[in-house]
Amino acid sequence: MGRTKEFDPDAALQSALELFWRRGYEATSMADIVEHLGIGRASVYATFGSKRELYLRAVDRYTETRDPALLAELSQPGPALPAVRAVVRRFAAEASSPDGRLNGCLVTNTAAELAPHDPAAARRVEISWGHVETLLHSALVRAQAQGELPEDRDPRALARMLLVLLQGIRVVGKASDDPARVRDAAEQALALLDGEPRPPWPLGRRSGMPEY
Repeated sequence: MGRTKEFDPDAALQSALELFWRRGYEATSMADIVEHLGIGRASVYATFGSKRELYLRAVDRYTETRDPALLAELSQPGPALPAVRAVVRRFAAEASSPDGRLNGCLVTNTAAELAPHDPAAARRVEISWGHVETLLHSALVRAQAQGELPEDRDPRALARMLLVLLQGIRVVGKASDDPARVRDAAEQALALLDGEPRPPWPLGRRSGMPEY
């Protein structure tokens, strides 16, 4: 019989997630991982594989623990638009908090650091973003059906706008020490859910914009 591992792989994965989330992928060495987890290098390799494989598993764990919470927020019974607003405002508040500024979002961090040159990382980012977009879209469709969202709004386009906003909030919140920046941006975006729709501008046709 094989020798029983002397550590809890699940707890070790969670610990690795927290380390990667705080420091990023490139800035975290295998020596850092071994020290942080408190287990031998051979055990890390035997259980998780390479540093990259461990990181990808950490990203999976991150999304697995956060997506259900977002689903619960956006699928609760009753009016749907207040839930959408609450999610956007929560993201803005978290992005400006001390922990939010320190760590940001692991998916957003992965998108910036690894996704441009790592297909497996990019796939995980796209899956996560697609899931968030779907949840927002479903909530907005429900809001429209319940008369909360005007009929001339496009729930899919609004969901995509909010997804991009949420990712931008996480990036700016991590780098900016001015919480009003992300808060004001969030409120302006939420105003679009009720304000008059604006026709799209052809590229370069706005007043004062040069042609390209």
